[in-house]
Amino acid sequence: MQSRNMNDYCLFCRTLNLHMNKKTVGIFSIPVLVGALGYFVDIYDLLLFSIIRIPSLKSLGLNEKALADSGLFIINVQMIGLLIGGIFWGILGDKYGRMKVLFASILMYSLGNIANGFVQTVNQYAFIRFVTGIGLAGELGASITLVSELLPKEKRGLGTSLVAGIGLTGAVFAYILKEYFVNPITYEGWRMCYFIGGGLGFLLLLLRVGVLESGMFKSVQAATHIAKGSFFTLFQSWRNTKKYLLAILIGLPSWYCIGILISFSKEFGEKMGVQGAIDPGQSVMYAYAAISIGDIASGLISQWFKSRKNAVYFFYAITTVGVVYYFFGGIRTAAQMYWICALLGFGTGFWAMFVTMAAEQFGTNIRATVTTTVPNMVRGSLNLVSWLFVAMQPSLGYVTSGWITGTVVLIIGLVALFYTEETFHKDLDYLEA
Repeated sequence: MQSRNMNDYCLFCRTLNLHMNKKTVGIFSIPVLVGALGYFVDIYDLLLFSIIRIPSLKSLGLNEKALADSGLFIINVQMIGLLIGGIFWGILGDKYGRMKVLFASILMYSLGNIANGFVQTVNQYAFIRFVTGIGLAGELGASITLVSELLPKEKRGLGTSLVAGIGLTGAVFAYILKEYFVNPITYEGWRMCYFIGGGLGFLLLLLRVGVLESGMFKSVQAATHIAKGSFFTLFQSWRNTKKYLLAILIGLPSWYCIGILISFSKEFGEKMGVQGAIDPGQSVMYAYAAISIGDIASGLISQWFKSRKNAVYFFYAITTVGVVYYFFGGIRTAAQMYWICALLGFGTGFWAMFVTMAAEQFGTNIRATVTTTVPNMVRGSLNLVSWLFVAMQPSLGYVTSGWITGTVVLIIGLVALFYTEETFHKDLDYLEA
């Protein structure tokens, strides 16, 4: 009976998707472009704290040591919000629709960013970043799920790469606004950056109106006998649990580079004797400009290789070179540090491909749950990565702890990628048992 129901579903779903894909076949279709703009705002808001960490915390009266300690605390709290939000929005995305999740999450993080403009203490800052993190967790997963399901399989890798490539330039835009509004002497003006982020979110809500819902989701929604958005389905069999855990572990090197090496490039530079003051915001800007290029390149390389895995291996190699040069390349100036951050950024341009692989490994009835939780589990894992990094510092020092942490993370990622199935030619029109 279950097999017959699944066959009936697939027949209906293919018919509906054939009709929808006539309207949305291009990688420059409205859902792709609106998804890219949505991720642009998402990244702007997600990375804004890393970009304005120093002026915003100094304006609250923190000293130099507290800039690093409180900064890491706030980033970790934000990542916990992303972790919780990823599960929350992912389940809702499979139960009620990808578009509804996008509207609700955008509203939440837009209000959160406006509230961030009024904080007066570190604890207030951390709490609002936690709430904002919950909201930010819904954007990428829902957008990638929607684009993956609307585009034909031979184009979906390019579509998701375009979403990520355009979206990641949001960090560059955040840095430009920081340079324009933030006074380098009085440190005032950083609050305006948060207000702008909130305003961009509300504008995005208007653009979302009229974007098509996924035909695959509509088919599943109509079938009341099918379990949708059950997070625990991922742990009911070793097969699903293994696929899910591997999908998460593949992304670990990206947030090690972003959350540790790039966000705290100022502190690493001081420990390594780099000449000149390093602006972490500029490090983030260089990195994300390069990540944007890398994400688009990853889609093209994946098409060339006809393989998701080989494209990720390629970018892993670049990331490894970047990490080795960061610690052992003899960086002497701030300019060199920025260019190394750019190299690390380009290397972590496998982000779009890794999220696409997650979407492709699970059925329609749980795809949004997976695609939304996986990148946020990776972001949330920064807490564990930073714990390892901090735990080794008393005995090994700041710099040595940094490269040992990176070695561990890269090995874990490589092993996970090796055991992950290839999904390049996979048809997404199926259910997860």
